[in-house]
Amino acid sequence: MGIDSDLRIDYASYDIQERDLYLFMTDGVYEYLSSSKMVEMAKSYADDLPAMAKEMVEYAYTQGSGDNLTLQVVHIDTLAEKTLIDIQRAAAQKPFPPTLKARDEFDGYTIVRKLSDTPRSRVYLALDKSNQDPVVLKAASLEFQEDKEYIERFLLEEWIARKVKSAYLLKTYQLSRRRNYLYNVSEYIEGQTLRQWMHDNPNPTLEEVRAIAEQISKGLLAMHRLEMVHQDLRPENIMIDKTGSVKIIDFGSAKVKGIREINTQLQEEEILGTLQYSAPEYFLGEPGTYRSDLFSLAVIIYEMLSQKLPYGTKVARTTSKSQQKKLKYKSLYTEESGTPIWIDETVRKALQPDPLKRYSELSEFLYDLRHPNPAYLKKSRPPLKERNPTAYWQIVALIEALAIIWLLYMQS
Repeated sequence: MGIDSDLRIDYASYDIQERDLYLFMTDGVYEYLSSSKMVEMAKSYADDLPAMAKEMVEYAYTQGSGDNLTLQVVHIDTLAEKTLIDIQRAAAQKPFPPTLKARDEFDGYTIVRKLSDTPRSRVYLALDKSNQDPVVLKAASLEFQEDKEYIERFLLEEWIARKVKSAYLLKTYQLSRRRNYLYNVSEYIEGQTLRQWMHDNPNPTLEEVRAIAEQISKGLLAMHRLEMVHQDLRPENIMIDKTGSVKIIDFGSAKVKGIREINTQLQEEEILGTLQYSAPEYFLGEPGTYRSDLFSLAVIIYEMLSQKLPYGTKVARTTSKSQQKKLKYKSLYTEESGTPIWIDETVRKALQPDPLKRYSELSEFLYDLRHPNPAYLKKSRPPLKERNPTAYWQIVALIEALAIIWLLYMQS
């Protein structure tokens, strides 16, 4: 059979990328075709693969090859969507990106400027050198190169962004070229955070608030349909562009059913900055649910309508159900606010400390934001103690003072 007494097997393993080109040929071709000539001919016939194969074989023949002339050209058009395990394997050996600055050339991109720098990541605006399109690069933070759970969470965020398709969620790009560092690439949204929008528009109309809330809800619903909970909804994680289009941009804290939760020390520290938007059940050690995202959305709506928080900063200090039962909701309804009583009752229900007392579906909440619920229309306006606690206690104090003065007068 022509086999030697010792069998030696050579093999190689490569990651396949979309738009890769592979040439499989006998020695009758490659021994008469230099690497530079192969590249030249591959570029010349990139749009006609049969012609490319024919020209390479004929060129080898004209160079004196009399051996077997066989060549196969394989072009990778598309690949199956990568699983989380695929992404983790591909990134396992990749180094963290260095700190970058404007005009740096990095992995096929030109850095324009830094957009943000947090303990968890560094975010840059960049131009793709292949087409000059603006993109956003999110680079893993150098401080956590040895933190396996941090890396898993970073990769999970990218996987979630690829998995969920919605016009109301940030789009992450699947690169057609090899990535040499640990980072992800997403679309660039020319706009501002909802936080900045709220600063610029302290007194939005009810319709503006509804339009924003409905778009956020559509993004959340896309996640919920795939059994994902966002868990960190806040104005800083929402972008709004010049046309009023809204997108949720951060999935770093999201929970996915079937994937074990990754809790890094970093996340436990970072939650201190987002407590006012977190649902009360988180402070009881309970897992987040779709109703937890609803609570966070309702806090944002409440803040847009009043520039205040429904429970102040008290929620974060309630670590038992008995403490949470004592939380007092401050009504949105006042003579000055112009907020209808039925809107106030709708938001109040979504902000119930007990998740079972909230709306069971986001769609129900959205419906009641646009259509007056008959049950809420029957509600009388909230007592002064709820509408204006300060004024209520001032009146109580005044009455007590007058009573004391009267008693002293009667005794004199």
